Amino acid sequence: MLKDMTVGSPGRHIISFALPLLAGNIFQQAYNIADAAIVGRALGAEALAAVGASTSVQFLVMGFCIGIAVGFAIPVAQRFGAKDYSQMRRSIYNSMVLTAFFAVIITAVCLVLCHYILKILSTPDNIYDRAYSYLFVIFAGIPLSLLYNLLSAILRAVGDSRTPFIFLVISTILNIVLDILFIMVFSLDCFGAAVATVIAQGVSGVLCLILIFVKFDILVPKKAERRVTPKEVVMLLMMGVPMGLQYSITAIGSMVLQSANNALGSVYISAFTAASRIKQCAMTPFDAVATAVANFASQNLGAKKLDRIHKGIREGVAIGVGYGAAIGIVLVLFGRTLSGIFVDSGETAILDAAGQYLGTIGCFYWVLGILNTVRLTVQGLGYSIRAIYSGVVEMIARVVVSFAFVPIFRFGAICAADPSAWVSGAIYISITLFIILRSLRKKLGDDNKEGKAEIG
Repeated sequence: MLKDMTVGSPGRHIISFALPLLAGNIFQQAYNIADAAIVGRALGAEALAAVGASTSVQFLVMGFCIGIAVGFAIPVAQRFGAKDYSQMRRSIYNSMVLTAFFAVIITAVCLVLCHYILKILSTPDNIYDRAYSYLFVIFAGIPLSLLYNLLSAILRAVGDSRTPFIFLVISTILNIVLDILFIMVFSLDCFGAAVATVIAQGVSGVLCLILIFVKFDILVPKKAERRVTPKEVVMLLMMGVPMGLQYSITAIGSMVLQSANNALGSVYISAFTAASRIKQCAMTPFDAVATAVANFASQNLGAKKLDRIHKGIREGVAIGVGYGAAIGIVLVLFGRTLSGIFVDSGETAILDAAGQYLGTIGCFYWVLGILNTVRLTVQGLGYSIRAIYSGVVEMIARVVVSFAFVPIFRFGAICAADPSAWVSGAIYISITLFIILRSLRKKLGDDNKEGKAEIG
């Protein structure tokens, strides 16, 4: 169901849009937890470390894929808000062509560099073979991941967050079933976990494609609209590539941090992997609210309703900060207990380290309510390049901690790296959004004056 967010209550639009997205994210994280739990319980702590040893590089690559998909959908949201449906469909067609191009290039590069990536991450020899087989299959599935992320981003751009949620539920259930089948029945080890992930992603992407052609004719480019035009390509690249780079630049800092953590040994790799799964699960509401606010802002920018954008941002940040404070308390009090999902209770060293990590970051989770909401809003308003700099700020913070403090404070510094990055990034992006909104108010005010002068 398509939704025009340029009229009606901003808060109601944000919540109704965010709830299906949140539910979908929870299902996705439920899969991640189930995947890690099945691997850790069925195959042992070393297998869990093998799956988690490349988490940061997966975030880098998949983050870039998600970023360009979300960026390509920004003009779709703006033109939907402006009721310019023909140009919207031209954007959709050109974004699909560009996505196919990126799928070929990114997949080929990642497969060739897979071995070197694991070496750069200081992957221990005792888990290298398992880590390689897992990462190689994940990289081979990049085209299917791009397919789902682009189509789901387009559906969300026009106000439909329910359909991607339904397909994500189907994908998640399928993923868990295949995990059990491939790992516990066919004994395919970490390779089987990766194959299950890729198949499930492919199913969700194909379902989105079928639905768009069957149900949403307004999104299907007509024959005259199916042309690749240089102007449209450049505009989409200016939106998508900076957003993809923002995700990737943030991940570079995470890669440096993970490399520093990997050097501490398999106990800390397992602890970091288990804690990261919980951390990502706890982050899902931030992503849902931020995506809702960003799409709300994009549509209302197309309709030139700046006051609604202001109100939507305020309400989105308030929801994010409130949730962050609440979930942070949970992580501080129960982080160690939750980590027991992934490893046996006898692995006390792993559980202690995971609890230490989650307790530290839990004190700063409320900051993510500002950082995520404001950053995605900046991107949704079309200022993707400026949003990159927040990723640069985060990357610098993590790199400094990794090189300067991990050798001295070891895992304690690993625990402090994310909070330092979040606070630094939130300060930068908040100032940036303030400047952008002032600029937009002046620009839209000048446009209105010119329009009145022409009428007169």
